[in-house]
Amino acid sequence: MSSEEHGGQLDQNLATNREVQAAEHAAVGAEPGAAEPAPRPATLLQHSPYQAPAGFSAVQPATHRASTVMFANVAAMRARDWRHKTGYTYGLHGTPTTFMLEARLAEIEGAVHGLLCPSGLSAIALVNLALLQQGDAVMLPANVYNPSRDMAQTLLSGWGIALQVYNPMDLAATQAAITPQTKLLWLEAPGSVTMEMPDLRGLVALARQHGLVTAIDNTWGAGLALKPFALGIDISMQALTKYQSGGADVLMGAVLARDEALQDKLLEAHMRLGLGVGGDDASLVLRGLHSLHLRYHAHDQAARRVATWLQRRPEVQTLLHPAFPGSPGHAHWVRDCSAAAGLFSFTFEPQITAAKVDTFVDALRLFKIGYSWGGPVSLVVPYDVAAMRGASWPYASPLVRLSIGLEDPDDLIADLDQALRVALG
Repeated sequence: MSSEEHGGQLDQNLATNREVQAAEHAAVGAEPGAAEPAPRPATLLQHSPYQAPAGFSAVQPATHRASTVMFANVAAMRARDWRHKTGYTYGLHGTPTTFMLEARLAEIEGAVHGLLCPSGLSAIALVNLALLQQGDAVMLPANVYNPSRDMAQTLLSGWGIALQVYNPMDLAATQAAITPQTKLLWLEAPGSVTMEMPDLRGLVALARQHGLVTAIDNTWGAGLALKPFALGIDISMQALTKYQSGGADVLMGAVLARDEALQDKLLEAHMRLGLGVGGDDASLVLRGLHSLHLRYHAHDQAARRVATWLQRRPEVQTLLHPAFPGSPGHAHWVRDCSAAAGLFSFTFEPQITAAKVDTFVDALRLFKIGYSWGGPVSLVVPYDVAAMRGASWPYASPLVRLSIGLEDPDDLIADLDQALRVALG
């Protein structure tokens, strides 16, 4: 835009603002043309008459930050309902930025409604507190995300909500564990850390038979590899901290649903608990969505290459990766999934001690030791699953979980190779 065009546009904007001011002045009964005292500086800083021209369009949406939302008049304030996503009432209940993120996530997942939470764990808590009450029981798989189990064993149990742990790979045993008090069945696909892929269709059928609500932690699937609603699951929860963000720098969760009655319960609890996210974090996740599909499949392909190399190593006893034959529930993955993310685990041969496993992890250079996954940097964490699962865990050596980032997989393989030589000779 030339300087002449820029000046003309500025004059037009100022003229438009003067017209708006004149109309507002007339609306309160002032004499046309009457002099209006200029606001003093402190007031002008809070009440500038300037409004940016409409029509600005860009790839990234605007970031809206707000606690207070302003209304045109009292009637508009009283007519607005926080439950309806057609308008705004207070920053906690949503801004254009958070509404857009909720809608985008619902589109990807095949949901109708979405709610944002400050973290994946808070999203799990939202589902539990919206649907359970004293005297109810919640069923969690034995391979559940451990903080979810901790929540049930402490907070929920203290409120009179019982925990029932079930084997997700045994439908008959799961059915036998259901009681009249059971109200909510959580699904994990694949299992956190141990990576078993359950028969989701079979578990959903059991839940329907007993009138249970089903909720799945679909963080691994990211709305791409696994479509919960197509399988009849009622609620999908995701930790947007992982693949949707992609930068390992945002904490956020989402709860997605199709059913209106369920959504009403979730929405009420969401408001009562005061769950909300900031506009800046929502903008970061919206930005990450543009590359989600490319990154997810890049993580997947690199992980399969690294896993194939590890599977051939004599030190490795078992590869736990749903896309590989022999991994628990591989047939269910083939049937229900289209991709496999960048996360997998493996166990060493039983003669390799826990101390040597720790030495192996410490010797890695590109893999960083840290929780979470789905970010650009590869991560590693050793787990003593036997301590968590007891006699049901069949492997003697500690398990190691890898999150494959966006590095070159050949460099990651070289890093694993040198660490094995350091630890095991």
